[in-house]
Amino acid sequence: QVQLVESGGGLVQAGGSLRLSCAASGRTVSNSAMGWFRQAPGKERECVAAFSMSGQNIYYLDSVKGRFTISRDNARNWVYLQMNSLKPEDTAVYYCAAASGVGWTRSQLGRSVAEYDYWGQGTQVTVSS
Repeated sequence: QVQLVESGGGLVQAGGSLRLSCAASGRTVSNSAMGWFRQAPGKERECVAAFSMSGQNIYYLDSVKGRFTISRDNARNWVYLQMNSLKPEDTAVYYCAAASGVGWTRSQLGRSVAEYDYWGQGTQVTVSS
């Protein structure tokens, strides 16, 4: 059974930083394509960052490039999202997701909700102006 548990969300002022963590069990992050998504009220869930199984291919949403960094700790089986220079428009519930990657190459990553099979419960990030 795969479980993903996010932590690290909270309230921060614009320009501040937060680091989200995702603890994975039942699946090794070193052999998984992983992603961070967010969903703001009234909006669709979108992928903000993702990496391939190899970890060498990384995707960032244009609006977070240069501010967010996705990483993983294979030994601890954790995935992180470091968020700097936060803006009010970054306010959303953030989700960690893992793809089963059946039939994927190690360099493949996913950017859409439909490509991911396992989801965490989400953590709220609120950025005040």
